[in-house]
Amino acid sequence: MRSFSALLGAVLVAVTSVSASSLFRIPLTKIAPSSSYFAGLPDADRERAAFLKSFASGGPTTVPASNLAYVQYTTSVGVGSPPTYYNLVVDTGSSNTFVGTGKTYVQTSTSIFTGEDVNVTYGSGYFSGLEYLDQVTLAPGFVITNQSIGDALSYADFEGVDGIVGVGPVILTEGTLSPSTNELIPTVMNNALSQGLITEEILGVSFAPATSYNDTNGALTYGGIDSSLYTGEITYTPVTATYPAGYYWGVNVTDATYGSDTTVIPTSTAGIVDTGTTLVLLADNFFESYLGAIPGAKLDKNEGLITFPKSSVSEIQPLNFTIGGTVFSLDAAAQIIPIDQNTAWGLPSGRAIRHCLKFMEKYYAVFDTDSNRVGFAYTEHTFTSLTSFEDCQSPEECI
Repeated sequence: MRSFSALLGAVLVAVTSVSASSLFRIPLTKIAPSSSYFAGLPDADRERAAFLKSFASGGPTTVPASNLAYVQYTTSVGVGSPPTYYNLVVDTGSSNTFVGTGKTYVQTSTSIFTGEDVNVTYGSGYFSGLEYLDQVTLAPGFVITNQSIGDALSYADFEGVDGIVGVGPVILTEGTLSPSTNELIPTVMNNALSQGLITEEILGVSFAPATSYNDTNGALTYGGIDSSLYTGEITYTPVTATYPAGYYWGVNVTDATYGSDTTVIPTSTAGIVDTGTTLVLLADNFFESYLGAIPGAKLDKNEGLITFPKSSVSEIQPLNFTIGGTVFSLDAAAQIIPIDQNTAWGLPSGRAIRHCLKFMEKYYAVFDTDSNRVGFAYTEHTFTSLTSFEDCQSPEECI
């Protein structure tokens, strides 16, 4: 996500699909973190081949992708002709698309240098390099021409991935080019619409609780809503006018409570819906209200995490956000991750941490550029049950 002062960073995700030829649904897959980045790749490649084969006969075009385990989702994107495929972070919190942080940019006959430098700073990390126009393949038969691509020649904090596919609002590209600093760069979604690949500029991403590092459990959809991936009705809310959240996929959170008695967010607060951020972030005073409501909870300043005795696990209450008149809750299972994910988070074995990648796994969301709104819906993963946990810990910024 491009950097600005952090408000409530709501990390929600989605999926979309309509039974129409202009709609593309893309499943997502988990991969291992940097220390074991290649672990399980044979299985992941077999899953990829199986998906390509199963969807080659027609219908919505679906392409598997990989994710840095438990941290961020990625999708496979081809650049050039013939395409070189890159594993790119799916980021609704930024809008430039670039490659080169892992696998280097391969120029082909479709690569056109624009004469522009490109430089983007994110909440963590940055890249700078040169801008090209090139052919981009998001799925078989889903090929965008003359798409802006950054060739990252200098970068930081993109270990294990090849770059980003930016699907945030186009305004976020302003100021990223030089010398044309005032020029906006059409995103992949903008170009997919203008080139007739989709009829509605709608993006959805669906995540689910991971059961392994290589878990094909998500879907990325271009051009519509997939009713098989949510239950009930979608709650839509306008993109907020509050700065700076209004520059992103920002929404107004009317209030938030922990359980039925503790108010965490007392008045309407703007939040950013960002697939490129792992945690759900709360302002300090909101976080203190949440921390104080958990029996025995305290901040471990060495690890930047909250710790609390395992006796408190059974007392953890739902964390409830009201958005667009509907309550979206993080139950106890959504506030604690399984112990077997500790290695991915760099924690000692035998401990569990509280984090909010889980929010992304609990709700279906819709990013609707045409109507300037965001939608959320319940899924089969919204409410789950806890398994056994040892002493628990939580990232300082997490809700």
